[in-house]
Amino acid sequence: MEKAQCVEAQVGGGKFKIESGWLAKQANGSALVSLGGTVVLAAVVCGNKKEGNSGDDMLPLTVDYREKTSAAGKFPGGFIKREGRPTTKEILTARLIDRPIRPLFPDGFSNELLVSVMVLSADQENDSDILAMNATSAALMVSDIPFGGPIGSVRVGLLGDKFVVNPTNSELKESRLDLVISGNREGVIMVEAGAFEVSEDKMLEAIVFAHTHIKQIVDLQSELKKNCGKPTAEFELYKEPSGLYEQAKKKYLGEMKKVFFTAGKKARSEALHKILDKMVEEMCPKNEKGELVNSSPTEGDVTRIFYKLETEIVRSYAIEGRRADSRGAKDIRPISIQLGLLPRTHGSALFTRGDTQAIVTVTLGTKSDEQIVDGLEEEHSKRFMLHYNFPSFSVGEVKRPMGPGRREIGHGALAERSLEPMIPNEEEFPYTMRIVSDILESNGSSSMATVCGGSLALMDAGVKTKSSVAGIAMGLIKEGGKYCILSDILGSEDKHGDMDFKVAGTEKGVTALQMDLKTTSISFDIMREALQQAKEGRLFVLKKMSEAITSPRTDLSEYAPRLERLMIAQDKIGLLIGPGGKTVREIQARTGVTIEIEDDGTVILASKDAQKLAEAKSMVNALTEDLKVGNIYKAKVVSIKDFGAFVAVDGSGQEGLVHISELADGFIEKVEDAVKMRQEVEVKVVAIDEQGRPRLSIKAAARERSGLPPLAPSAPPQRNNAGGNRFNDRRR
Repeated sequence: MEKAQCVEAQVGGGKFKIESGWLAKQANGSALVSLGGTVVLAAVVCGNKKEGNSGDDMLPLTVDYREKTSAAGKFPGGFIKREGRPTTKEILTARLIDRPIRPLFPDGFSNELLVSVMVLSADQENDSDILAMNATSAALMVSDIPFGGPIGSVRVGLLGDKFVVNPTNSELKESRLDLVISGNREGVIMVEAGAFEVSEDKMLEAIVFAHTHIKQIVDLQSELKKNCGKPTAEFELYKEPSGLYEQAKKKYLGEMKKVFFTAGKKARSEALHKILDKMVEEMCPKNEKGELVNSSPTEGDVTRIFYKLETEIVRSYAIEGRRADSRGAKDIRPISIQLGLLPRTHGSALFTRGDTQAIVTVTLGTKSDEQIVDGLEEEHSKRFMLHYNFPSFSVGEVKRPMGPGRREIGHGALAERSLEPMIPNEEEFPYTMRIVSDILESNGSSSMATVCGGSLALMDAGVKTKSSVAGIAMGLIKEGGKYCILSDILGSEDKHGDMDFKVAGTEKGVTALQMDLKTTSISFDIMREALQQAKEGRLFVLKKMSEAITSPRTDLSEYAPRLERLMIAQDKIGLLIGPGGKTVREIQARTGVTIEIEDDGTVILASKDAQKLAEAKSMVNALTEDLKVGNIYKAKVVSIKDFGAFVAVDGSGQEGLVHISELADGFIEKVEDAVKMRQEVEVKVVAIDEQGRPRLSIKAAARERSGLPPLAPSAPPQRNNAGGNRFNDRRR
């Protein structure tokens, strides 16, 4: 067995260890990272050069991250005991791995890359996502693949006023901040955060704090590369044909600038693509057989040049303070809002910002509608979820309709994280909530439109949210010593810019943040300025939203279920359920009300009919509440003895003795002279004995109904084994 190369350091409260050289040796590079009892392996492989002439310069990088349930000593859930398609957690972690490494490969590099990451051991306290991100960078560093790393990644929590690096899962439950950040020695490359209204200053402070520990991990990887890294191999990079850019710029740049300020995304895009078609036709001449004339550039070459020219236009105008839709750098596009436009949904909102439009719906359900989440951690359920859909028609494209892709899952998770801190707790609002956002038009910032539309739809549904939440996407253009920060970016500004920086929050602070760069890093000063400008834009959007609705509606939709939350004694649960579930099923069948019973005695009743809901509530209360002294109840005679009659109190499942002396006024010789079997009577609870058994009286109930004064209380009947003990007498 080959000797492993190992580097380690104390990062925060744990020992961070990276190994390489003894596992997955046929990959271009591999690394094993461990923290506590969590161990993650990453392997990277470089394939063949991507073929094609589409002009698409997207790096053909695939990241596959898998959590083996055996790592936590568990079996996969479900019928098939084998891991299947990636879970949501696995997809989101794969995105976290992909985003910071993607901009660090050389321009023109088009070989297929596969990053495979697997969790081998999970202690359920140290999350494997941070280890996976660092393992990937380390594997690339020791490989022969050209990579502009290393990068380090850490998580930061906020416990009280103290920042904690790589907090455990237990600590995260108490944290106001969950910040994942990647960077190099120079600065930050990627940020992903969820927070409970943390201020912009505190957020920046957390990022600066994280960078100190990032540099530790970067140094570890540099040391590992020095010890066992391979020499970087030579790969063929794309080179544009000599003189093609200058030729195209001279002939077409002016024409492109003329149509750049065309109003509307669709019209502007069509005008620019007409020029692209013209460029291809004129610069890629073909012979009679449809073949390119010798030495002519390919369509892919010309397409690349076209986008290069478009990038130059977008960036040069932005530095001058000019944008395609004629806004200033800090201006927000026109906003329009419609609420309650879908009559049968429980809540709905249409949020439009410029050429970006989202229709968002809210559905309310019961606890049985919660999402069960099973992974490396203990199984748990989610009562709030958000799903984001991006159909191809929203950008005027034809694509095969399929299930949600990684981008859609990622955008939905960001919007869900943005809104979750404002969701009321289960005691205050016992509903399960699902938001669905369908993007109808997109020209940048559709995930933030989902945040705004989601907040509005929740209020329209009557969800008692703590505050409105708005989101805004920021951009950055940096040329030499000049830069421009853009608010509410367009799709073209995202595509041709250096940064996509999404910030969501309330008037008080940030609830979610996501930043991706196309450069190697940005300074903290630029980040501080971007956060402040994002706050100004967010407050502007929140003001627009408040003009549409200021607080949640007081009434739920008539089509939403009404819920009643009750607490019963745990020893009454079996009584409510009944033998084999008979009692609770009878209540549900009689009223049509859904009843859910928790182990702690929580009972949730759900129905769209308020009258039926009240009826079911009354039946549950009657079954589970203890009989109260002084109250009168309807009952039925179920057993007759020489010393009295046993009656079953209606709806309560409880029985009690009416002594012969309490059957009627005057002397009663035989119990049968006063009551008959199955006779319906009214009884009054006159006392509860020391064993919790009720003393009942038909006589007292009759006198109270007649308006007569109560008689002096009689002595409790003597119960003995000769005849008075309920539990030693068998019913006739």
